[in-house]
Amino acid sequence: MHALTEAQIRASLINVTQSERKNLTLPSDLADTPWDARDFYGARDRKLALVGYVVAELDGVPTGLLLRQAESKPRTRAQCAWCADVHLPNDVLLFTAKRVGDAGRRGDTVGTLACDRFQCNENARKLPPLAYTGFDREAARAGRIIAMRESVEGFVRAVRDGL
Repeated sequence: MHALTEAQIRASLINVTQSERKNLTLPSDLADTPWDARDFYGARDRKLALVGYVVAELDGVPTGLLLRQAESKPRTRAQCAWCADVHLPNDVLLFTAKRVGDAGRRGDTVGTLACDRFQCNENARKLPPLAYTGFDREAARAGRIIAMRESVEGFVRAVRDGL
C-alpha cells in the first residue's frame, strides 16, 4: 500500500458526512506506519471508542470507510473475516459501515467481523505452522495475504456499490 497522509485518509472516506470527516481523530503515530507491510490501513478513533476506519486501494485509488463497532461483543470466539487467523492474540468484533448514497442515509449498513484494532495485516503475515512434511509455509503466507486483501477490498466495494 502507498503511504497516506492524514489529509488523504480523510479525503478517501466515502461513507461519511462532512462533520464526521472533520471530527475523525487519527492516530498520533501515523508517520511511523510500516506502509510496505500493509495491504490496507485500519485504525480506531482515539476519542470515539466505537469508531474505526479502514482505507484500501481500489484500482489504485485510496477508498476509505468509517466503521462502527457493535456495542455488544460476540458470545463465542469469532474468526476474523479478513485475515481468517485461527490463533488470534486479539479479539474479533462486529463492525458495520453505512452504505454510500441514499441507502446509507436511510440507515442501510454492511457488517463484518474484523480484528479489534485491525491487526489483520500483521496476522496474515505470520508464518503458519508446518502442517505436514513438504508444506510450503511461504506460499501459504502469500496466499493468506492475497485472501485478506481480496476480503477487505470486497467489503469496501460492497459498501461503495451497494452489493
